[in-house]
Amino acid sequence: MEFRNLGKSGLKISEISYGNWLTHGSQIEEEQAKACVRRALDEGITTFDTADVYANTVAESVLGRALEGARRESLEIFTKVYWPTGPGGPNDSGLSRKHIHESIDASLTRLKTDYVDLYQAHRYDYETPLEETMEAFADVVRQGKALYIGVSEWTADEIRAGHTLARELKVPFVSSQPQYNMLWRVIEAEVIPTSVELGIGQVVFSPIAQGILTGKYQPGEPPPEGSRAAHEETASFVKRRLTDDVLRRVQELKPVADDEGLSLAQLAIAWVLANPAVSSAIIGASRPEQVSENVQASGHSLSDETLKRVDEILGDAVERDPAQTSRPRAARSTERSSSSPLALREGHRAVDDVVVVEQRHLAGAELGKLAPYLPDPRLGVALRAEGRYGEVERDRVAGTGFHPPCPCHRCLQPPVEPPGLRRRPRA
Repeated sequence: MEFRNLGKSGLKISEISYGNWLTHGSQIEEEQAKACVRRALDEGITTFDTADVYANTVAESVLGRALEGARRESLEIFTKVYWPTGPGGPNDSGLSRKHIHESIDASLTRLKTDYVDLYQAHRYDYETPLEETMEAFADVVRQGKALYIGVSEWTADEIRAGHTLARELKVPFVSSQPQYNMLWRVIEAEVIPTSVELGIGQVVFSPIAQGILTGKYQPGEPPPEGSRAAHEETASFVKRRLTDDVLRRVQELKPVADDEGLSLAQLAIAWVLANPAVSSAIIGASRPEQVSENVQASGHSLSDETLKRVDEILGDAVERDPAQTSRPRAARSTERSSSSPLALREGHRAVDDVVVVEQRHLAGAELGKLAPYLPDPRLGVALRAEGRYGEVERDRVAGTGFHPPCPCHRCLQPPVEPPGLRRRPRA
């Protein structure tokens, strides 16, 4: 296993790290999860990434138990805060001072450790002043509960603003955790140049595009039994990209991988690590042998010719638009409707009823009943208070599985029939 500095910090992390987003506490049983963690340790992985929202806190607990007995000083443990946890009360999400301080204490208890090496803002919170968020993170660092801070899926401008405050507060803001792979390159235009300038490293997730880049999905064929796309709770995260065009192009990468002496999965991870701005690529696994296969990409340098062939084969199947950076949907709706009369809080971004279409959690439900399922429950409460109701476009949801904007497993509920909807005509 090779190691890299996390950005310009002195912290060294394994260039392949282990994450448990869609596996621990949901897709696989605990003993299988522990076996994967043990294999990761045996293969030289020292960096482990999780989040309080994964499986609604269960994933952190599983990882904490799996790492028991390992020398703490030899590990780098990362976790995150923002998405709803617990019963989904008004302060059970976001980046307020209250939620950050309560969340770090709960995460440390579940992870069975006195500190985490990296504490990350899982998204940007448009309802909390950035100053409040960064001051709370600074307190966490000064209390010795985290050594470094980072963010996940922030835009370049948000990263710059957060980094400026972190410097003023004298706390180390060292990482960004975006999605990044051969097919999804939205960070290359803005996030990576800004991060390099500021000394921030990328710890990227989905380097194999949630299994798509392994080649196991074939054009025109159903997903293999036991795969993520065939699993009820995780299929929605994969099926959006399972088009015949994408799958055909992935199969065309096989000769490229063969020429490099790699499997398709190893090629995908090596491609991510070829970018010097990347400090680590997070892999997940449902079986220990997947860990052993994927770590073989560590230390493998791809030739310029190989990188060129990858670009030629994937062509316009690659998403490069920086506007596709994942953000809470309230922020996106304002980009289309900045003149909306509904504002969650004075001085903050406005949202209109189209945000309900973007959330897509429950087909045709009233906004008030959607509140517990929104990334920030306060959004639903505010919308209900304004009396603004919108109809969710059922054809974008029913029968196709949900594509929730957050990784919270309680969002993955089947559609329900509307309990009676007051429709508001669009102006």
